[in-house]
Amino acid sequence: MHSFLSRSNTIFAFTLSVLAALTFGCFLSTFFDANQADVILRSGKAQVKSVREMGSSGERSDLGYLTLDMKTNMNRIFNWNVKQLFLYLVAEYKTDKNPINQVVLWDRIILRGENANIDLNDISPKYYFVDDGQGLKGNDNVTLTLYWNVIPNAGILPHIGGHGQHKIRFPDEYAPSTRG
Repeated sequence: MHSFLSRSNTIFAFTLSVLAALTFGCFLSTFFDANQADVILRSGKAQVKSVREMGSSGERSDLGYLTLDMKTNMNRIFNWNVKQLFLYLVAEYKTDKNPINQVVLWDRIILRGENANIDLNDISPKYYFVDDGQGLKGNDNVTLTLYWNVIPNAGILPHIGGHGQHKIRFPDEYAPSTRG
C-alpha cells in the first residue's frame, strides 16, 4: 500500500513534469522569431576634448562629445513571451592601443505595455564617451549600433543588433576646454 506522502510525491513530480513540458512548448513557440527592427541613427557635430583621468595616474584621455538622433519601432518585437526589452547604443572603434573598443553611450528598458516607438532628436549620450588614451582624436571609423536583449517569460536571452548603423568622424584637433 502506498502512503499519503508517496502519493503526494508522485502527484507533485507529475505536475512538475507537465509544467516543464508546457514551459518548453511556450519557449519553442517564439524561439524562431527574428526579433529584428530597423534603426535610423544620426549624429550631430562630433567634438573631442583632452581631459585628465580621474584616477591617480593623472594621464590624459579623449572625451567625445556628440548629439544623437535615434528612430526605431520595437512594438513588433513584443509578443506574449516578451517581458521587457533592454536597449543600448554602443560606439565601436579601433585604436592603435586596442583593436576593439566598445563604449555604451545610451540605454533604456522598455516594459511590456509601454510605448516601444523611439523617436529621439538632438539628445546627449547618457554616459560619457571616454577613450582610455588618445584614440578618439582624428578617428574616422567610430560606428554607432543599437543592440537589445529580449527578456522572455520562458526561454533564452538573445542578443540582437539592429538593422542600421551610423559612422562618426571625430576631428583632428581638440576642442577648447574650459578646465582640466
